[in-house]
Amino acid sequence: MTQHDPNPDLNLDPQDPAGTGPSEVEALRAELTKLREDSLRERAELDNQRKRVARDIEMARKFANERLLGDLLPVIDSLEAGLAAAGGDASALRQGMELTLKQLLKVAGDNGLVAVDPTGQPFNPEHHQAMSMVPAAGVAPNHVVQVYQKGWLLNERLLRPALVVVAQD
Repeated sequence: MTQHDPNPDLNLDPQDPAGTGPSEVEALRAELTKLREDSLRERAELDNQRKRVARDIEMARKFANERLLGDLLPVIDSLEAGLAAAGGDASALRQGMELTLKQLLKVAGDNGLVAVDPTGQPFNPEHHQAMSMVPAAGVAPNHVVQVYQKGWLLNERLLRPALVVVAQD
């Protein structure tokens, strides 16, 4: 006796409980494989980009001072030439040092370095460091009387404060 299937269009294959056909399963597997490959490729691209950015940052850090140091080479050459030419003549040595200092200050200025020499100016705690306070006739209170050491700004940011003596109230 045979059992009659009331719905012959219904697929009751135990391997395919969802009722999808073999071609649909293969299409889904192919799509899943493609998505996995795309995901791996995207991860590899991101990893390569991260490594490239890290390498670029390292190169930028390594050669950040290249222009500045290249600009300082003529100053070094001038110092060496001045010392070689000066011999025992102190005035020639002084003149050479003055010219070299002028050259060095120009290179520094071209690279954003500015001296802070506040003699006679009001004390500014953001740019000056008071070493002492003294009574000073003819100088307004809280004004700089003497500068022990100039301060320096690099592109308007304090690199080193000026060491100063300030007039008392």
